[in-house]
Amino acid sequence: MNKKLLALTLSGALAVSMLAGCGGSSNGGDTSTSTDTKADTTEASGAEGSVYYLNFKPEQDQQWQDLAKAYTDETGVPVTVVTAASGNYETTLMSEMGKSGAPTLFQVNGPVGLANWKDYCYDLAGSDIYGQLTSDNYALKEDDTVYGIAYVIESYGLIVNKTLLEKAGYTIDDIQSFADLKKVAEDITARSSELGFAAFTSAGMDGSSDWRFKTHLANLPIYFEYQTDGISSTDAIKGTYLDNYRDMWDLYINNSTCDPKELSAKTGDDSRNEFLAGDAVFFQNGSWEYANLTGDGGYTDDDLAMIPIYIGAGDEANQGLCTGTENYWCVNNQADEADIKATLDFMNWCVTSELGTKTMAEDMGFVIPFKGAQESKNLFVKQDAEYTAEGKTPVSWNFTTMPSEEWKNGVGQALTAYAADQTDANWAGVVSAFVDGWATEYQMANGQ
Repeated sequence: MNKKLLALTLSGALAVSMLAGCGGSSNGGDTSTSTDTKADTTEASGAEGSVYYLNFKPEQDQQWQDLAKAYTDETGVPVTVVTAASGNYETTLMSEMGKSGAPTLFQVNGPVGLANWKDYCYDLAGSDIYGQLTSDNYALKEDDTVYGIAYVIESYGLIVNKTLLEKAGYTIDDIQSFADLKKVAEDITARSSELGFAAFTSAGMDGSSDWRFKTHLANLPIYFEYQTDGISSTDAIKGTYLDNYRDMWDLYINNSTCDPKELSAKTGDDSRNEFLAGDAVFFQNGSWEYANLTGDGGYTDDDLAMIPIYIGAGDEANQGLCTGTENYWCVNNQADEADIKATLDFMNWCVTSELGTKTMAEDMGFVIPFKGAQESKNLFVKQDAEYTAEGKTPVSWNFTTMPSEEWKNGVGQALTAYAADQTDANWAGVVSAFVDGWATEYQMANGQ
């Protein structure tokens, strides 16, 4: 494990806010900080222990800062929230764990991520928060040891501007398969000058957006291969449904707000802002985007819907949204005993207190797998429940079995190259990154 704690040079990898005592969130100035500040605030407050949470989700950064401040105000326990930049969590975690005052609360994405950090995970069996789980299915366990606890269940799919879709002459009832989606998208493209909008937002491939396609979209061919083969993981993906992956990628990049050659520089903000501006009908993203789309004079629930990502595989008539988690809280067993206790108390407060559960449900838009969870007002969360109630099968999150971050990066780079020059040879590069890269990275990750 020592190799994982080598100091790494990180450029712009942290979006940091310190919240301790009566402090507040950052105000747009220098957001960098030292973990030495955390130790200083602990002494100043006189509290027993402190919490340093390395947050994975940039889209909920401010909500975590606010919740941490509220906890500090209520208990006097200093809480530091550091949010890793999109796509940089593992690198940031490696760097931070090598410092004094390392994170006391961090996360892994599932069994693959746990393999890297198991030696640093405090056993949560018997903890209050473990007792709050609604099911052991949301715990990362081996035998009787609980290494991590899922804290959010999320869904993603195609977010639809229903108003624009209707202007184009369609409703979401017209889209029940990939063939339906292709027909609608290509018709919108053919009439885009007349309509004044595109089918899809830009499929940005910079680090703030590429995860939507090298991970979330890539989940679909993996899911259907696993379903066909009756497995839940593999050391060698076959690529059975990569033609479907290509069809969907082609649809995205050739029916969007920009030329495919521009995608390497397009960001997640670009895609969201295009959708907010009414420049496109479809936006691949998840339930975590709800607050961004509806806040401050944005859309109403009547304007929006989320539909499944159809790729022309499986039983499309009974396909639901992609629903699951890659967010498991772990407590650093190398931390001081007082900090471990403070961290466990903070975690439990988040999922049991009125303010904690309300913030996670309403402000963060989370469905949390704990007994005290409040019902989310998030439209996309409700639609996932409706799909399930109708008997549709959610697409599970199998990207937790992807062998490494490097594998994802290889797929992303190949997708970007293909988008700029859509030849069979360049798609062969995507297939190689997907299939050959999987085998190589799996072997490296497992010491084979």
